[in-house]
Amino acid sequence: MLTKVFGSAVFGVDATTITVEVNVDKGVGYHLVGLPDNAIKESNYRIAAALLNNGYKIPGKKITLNLAPADLRKEGSAYDLTLAIGILTASGQIKSENVEKYIIMGELSLDGSLHPIKGALPIAIKAQEEGFEGFILPKENAKEAAIVSDLKVFGVENISEVIEFFDNGTPLEQTIINTREEFYKTLDFPEFDFADVKGQESIKRSMEIAAAGGHNIILVGPPGAGKTMLAKRLPSILPPMTLHEALETTKIHSVVGKIKNMGLMSQRPFRNPHHTISSAALVGGGSYPQPGEISLSHNGVLFLDELPEFERRVLEVMRQPMEDREVTIARARFTVTYPSSFMLVASMNPSPGGYFNDPDAPVTSSPAEMQRYLSKISGPLLDRIDIHIEVTPVPFEKLSEDRKGESSVEIRKRVTAAREVQTKRFAELPNVHYNAQMNTKQIREFCRLDDASKELLKNAMERLNLSARAYDRILKVGRTIADLEGVEAVNGSHIGEAIQYRSLDREGWLG
Repeated sequence: MLTKVFGSAVFGVDATTITVEVNVDKGVGYHLVGLPDNAIKESNYRIAAALLNNGYKIPGKKITLNLAPADLRKEGSAYDLTLAIGILTASGQIKSENVEKYIIMGELSLDGSLHPIKGALPIAIKAQEEGFEGFILPKENAKEAAIVSDLKVFGVENISEVIEFFDNGTPLEQTIINTREEFYKTLDFPEFDFADVKGQESIKRSMEIAAAGGHNIILVGPPGAGKTMLAKRLPSILPPMTLHEALETTKIHSVVGKIKNMGLMSQRPFRNPHHTISSAALVGGGSYPQPGEISLSHNGVLFLDELPEFERRVLEVMRQPMEDREVTIARARFTVTYPSSFMLVASMNPSPGGYFNDPDAPVTSSPAEMQRYLSKISGPLLDRIDIHIEVTPVPFEKLSEDRKGESSVEIRKRVTAAREVQTKRFAELPNVHYNAQMNTKQIREFCRLDDASKELLKNAMERLNLSARAYDRILKVGRTIADLEGVEAVNGSHIGEAIQYRSLDREGWLG
């Protein structure tokens, strides 16, 4: 008897429906075809034990299972439940009238219980697009899949529930989520707040500008100056995620299995990989490509602490994704693309000894040592960082103050207002949403300067020995400062402040 059941495979952040054809005929054997990986090939052992422990069995006949389309590589143990239901229906052990109406996915335990799967959200989106009536999957993934409207989602704990549903019509409990209501209900603030930061007013100001324009920023300062503490608070002043951004972000985290017993992500991600990370882990890749840290930071913040400690070749592979805001991974049989629109926040010591810009500490590194240390960061990578800010330790008087600083809530209001101005400005430009994304042509159009501002910028370039790459960065940051102030024209005061945020372009830093 031939039966068809349906599963799904995830490539990149999108899913493809997989038709599992099961044929039970005279003879003996178990043949699984259609480019399965080892985890799928081993499924017959899990399926046999799970069925036996729930009163069923794999029939002693010739069983042929085909995963179509046969030219796509399938991976993972999430097909266990799909294959098991296919075998039961093809062998006549349960009824098969309704199995083709559902996407069925889940990893089986030997006792028949189900383990969570990866990619439940993109699978649910594809199931809804292709008109399936419902999606049966492990209970831990049900909230994630139920984000999709017009698709019945049934979370189950054991294969016996699925068998009873198809064979006897025993109803399954449907998981229903009001996506918008859930999203706005959980749209609160992260645990870190700028109100807890003592002093550092100029640093907080630079981070507000970075958040308002989507600018990448690097913090340069000695150990203990507060670089990590400040970076962790940046997501708290970014504009709240839109529903579209939340769906995009949740899809990426779903693919790597990081959404368990959760619905829609409402907080912007903050990723902080260790400096020993590999290129594939940072950018994405592997034999079976997975999103890397830059994609997991999509619509959020990627924090690289102690930037010069990262391997230079690892940092260099970030350059193209930072420019294109997506990363493409090519393999012989397929190509996948992951989004990677993130804010980069980096930190570093100013010298190998760490205390070059600390006025109260002796300089212990020679100029040659400093040059070697700072040259670990390439010019092209630095080119993509708009704001450089020096961080110095907070004096005791500031630390001991009882008065709290301005809260993230208040800063976020100004940031959100500035982003709204930019949204209107770039409404006709499909790939530009905030100032940091402007190209050279758009900078010339939206950052026009009067004669006095031009003269100020020219003098600064000459007197401070700023590099040519600093020019466009200063204009973009000046545009953001003007937006925060609520004025249309970029003037001398905006340019003057923006010039302060190019520390590493000055003579004596990176040369």
